[in-house]
Amino acid sequence: MSTVYDCSRPESRASGLSAAANTVRAGGLVVLPTDTVYGIGADAFDSNAVAALLAAKGRGRDMPVPVLVGSWSTLEGLVMSVPRSARALIEAFWPGGLSIVLPQAPSLSWDLGNTRGTVNLRMPLHPVALELLREVGPMAVSSANRSGLPAAATAGEAEEQLGDSVSIYLDAGPSGEPVASTIVDLTQGQPRVLREGAVPLAELSEVLGVEVEPAS
Repeated sequence: MSTVYDCSRPESRASGLSAAANTVRAGGLVVLPTDTVYGIGADAFDSNAVAALLAAKGRGRDMPVPVLVGSWSTLEGLVMSVPRSARALIEAFWPGGLSIVLPQAPSLSWDLGNTRGTVNLRMPLHPVALELLREVGPMAVSSANRSGLPAAATAGEAEEQLGDSVSIYLDAGPSGEPVASTIVDLTQGQPRVLREGAVPLAELSEVLGVEVEPAS
């Protein structure tokens, strides 16, 4: 049985965040608000929980799960190195709607799907998400919808699609315009945009000082 917590009320928000943190630590799934759309999340280092997340979405390992972090400093332990281009983008757009793909640290024992040695990272601009992430650490988070269906802009829409596969729903009201994050790949030297979204290409180009184009 799922439980929904109204995060617009301080007491319910505190209870919901505590329940969500306990659920994540126990290997369960939670739905949380972000600054783009609602996400379904699990402990990034619990392979069984990540597998359950993919199953809840009806999604295969060929579409690996991104990782959300609660602070810039968390990034250092997750990637092989943080190049100058990544630092510039982080300073300009984090927290916010930009996801950055980098080579993962080889020592990490996680299984996010068929990542080919990379990890897709983002720091969301949402107080509820940030509070949960700072409590439990990096989370594997994907849009809170069944594969092929529209991303959820409310906790209710997420619950309609995911039901009891998720233990805790943190309801912080509508997410606003349901625009996904922009994904930029920095693993090949030249920046490549894998998905256009919340951050325009022109703004990426301005920060990096080079013309950034979509991946072919």
